[in-house]
Amino acid sequence: MADRGETLRLEDVKVLIIRAPGTNCDAETKDAVFDMGARADVVHLNRIIKGNISLEDYHGIILPGGFSFGDMVRSGVILGKLLRYNLKKEFDEFIAEGNPVLGICNGFQALIEADFLPGLDISLALGKNISARFEDRWCHIKRYRGGLFTRSVGELVKIPVANGEGRLILPEGKEEKIYEELGENRQIAFKYATGEGKPAMGSYPENPSGSYGDIAGLTNNAGNVMGMMPHPERAFYRYMYPDWTRDYGKPEGYGDGYYIFKDMLDYIVKKL
Repeated sequence: MADRGETLRLEDVKVLIIRAPGTNCDAETKDAVFDMGARADVVHLNRIIKGNISLEDYHGIILPGGFSFGDMVRSGVILGKLLRYNLKKEFDEFIAEGNPVLGICNGFQALIEADFLPGLDISLALGKNISARFEDRWCHIKRYRGGLFTRSVGELVKIPVANGEGRLILPEGKEEKIYEELGENRQIAFKYATGEGKPAMGSYPENPSGSYGDIAGLTNNAGNVMGMMPHPERAFYRYMYPDWTRDYGKPEGYGDGYYIFKDMLDYIVKKL
């Protein structure tokens, strides 16, 4: 592992993608990192807990989407607690060193359950969607901060969601206070929006989960840990979009999700 501050070549960058029983987006996530020229290793959680794989050997971590452990009890809770009670010291050190950690959908849920997000002694939850159904649809999300992950992301992007429990819930009676605190700390990465870029205002299906304050993604206070419910790996290439034929049927090029991975890897390479 190169020391922080030392310039890396993209081909030297190693990203750890942690999978668990039920994870189903690890291959697509690996392809996105690999497409950009970096190395991505998909590793089962048990190998890390047993000490066969060390976080110290990697420059970034991604927790991909899926249904880890069948989403028993609630989404991401078993994976999150396994991370917290077996790897908290390793994750805390990895994060404190400024290394990036990205949680996508189920990975976001696990980061919340492990208390790696949002930090600052704020406890949140991701509950069942207001619609009481699995929401699999394309959404518009508006960029707010996102730390190191959104430096080249457009202000309004189109990325799909696929979840049954994506509704961000703030502690009862403290919703407004904590929402303002997250905003003041610039920890709100994305909010659901209309196609014109206006606030979704909790309306369905623009805000498909009913998430408080239209929040679709959060970061820690330092900005190097981000969780988001939409799937950037499913919007990595332009041909993945349902309307790609409107561009004269040309599938070339990247989609909006590409830039999240790009910014993560650029940060690692340039050590910004």
